[in-house]
Amino acid sequence: MKVVVTGGTGFLGLGVARALLKRGVLAGPGGAAEPIDEMVLFDAARPATTPAGLDGRTTIIAGDIADRDRVAKLIDRDDVAVFHLASVVSAGAERDFDGALRVNVRGTRNVLEALRARAGARRPRLVFASSVAVYGGVSPDAVSDATRETPATTYGMTKAIGELLVNDYARKGFVDGRAARLPTVIVRPGPANAAASGFASGVFREPLAGVDYALPVAPSTRIMVIGARNAVAGLIGLIEADGAALGGDRAVALPNRAYSVAEMIAAMEKVAAERGIRPGAVRPAPDAAVEAIVGSWPLRMDDRRARALGLAADESLEGIVRDYIEDFG
Repeated sequence: MKVVVTGGTGFLGLGVARALLKRGVLAGPGGAAEPIDEMVLFDAARPATTPAGLDGRTTIIAGDIADRDRVAKLIDRDDVAVFHLASVVSAGAERDFDGALRVNVRGTRNVLEALRARAGARRPRLVFASSVAVYGGVSPDAVSDATRETPATTYGMTKAIGELLVNDYARKGFVDGRAARLPTVIVRPGPANAAASGFASGVFREPLAGVDYALPVAPSTRIMVIGARNAVAGLIGLIEADGAALGGDRAVALPNRAYSVAEMIAAMEKVAAERGIRPGAVRPAPDAAVEAIVGSWPLRMDDRRARALGLAADESLEGIVRDYIEDFG
């Protein structure tokens, strides 16, 4: 079968691609393992060098997710599974409303329409990367898959629209779609992106590299997280899940846990001591805009549906940090 990953050269996209190429198969309808013979990583630009962990089955294509014809050409087989991860992220979406609509809404519709054009006896599968940001500031601290969506950011609004589109295209039989409500994924390697939640990776990544980090939120700030390995496993596990078991609501909260920034710093320092690393300092640099966005998100998602599907939860912050050092250190 063919696998298409939009946002494919990003952090999660490459994680999904590497994991699937290593496995070599994706479970299909009925649970039968189907060999992956072709993989396309689609993104706004090609990386300067070919990322590690890919092989001859993989093609990297640069293009605009808002270009309907370009997207349609990616999905040229009936035996296709799509991981739709391309997105303008949180703080970036707040700064560029029109860009967020163009990429996050029009781009998602383009992917769904391309899959709809292939639908026949076999419905093509899709997992859409959504976010805890769909809930917004008027939500209670603890939310579930059934909690009303009241996004308080442009990013959250576009993700809520994406979820509704996935639900309706699945209801109509156009796709076998599902949406993964992701908490903040840590620890992201490389340069920081425009996500308001970027501090949740920066507070580990920079100090572990011996660099001081300017913290834009208070140490008491709490945020829901999932480790990178389990985020990748969750996306793959969700696309392999039995669609009938999901019912009409295809949005599933991935396993999560909330920690304070102070707890994150303590975990970073503990693992640094274990590894003989002298970490950089974490220094306060308050940013009211970041604090306002992060403060609009709930602190816990009921993840029982995800766990019932066999999706794994992280055991500890320290474990997430050790995984990061092993994978990217």
